[in-house]
Amino acid sequence: MTGPLMPKATAVWLVDNTGLTFDQIGALSELHSLEVQALADGDIGQGIKGRDPIANGELTQEAVSYTHLTLPTNRE
Repeated sequence: MTGPLMPKATAVWLVDNTGLTFDQIGALSELHSLEVQALADGDIGQGIKGRDPIANGELTQEAVSYTHLTLPTNRE
């Protein structure tokens, strides 16, 4: 899988708009789950605007749904 053009912006959008875990978002955006958690907590990346990977053709709704169903769901 080719990663998103802007992985941190993609992760911000996924945190804000899905119920995926940090591990799941990390898998989709090709970031480590701790980096995703830091983005979600505002520890890094202040001012990064979320970028919708579905609208930009980088991910499909099916890929997001599949990830939600197949990867661990516990938030760290």
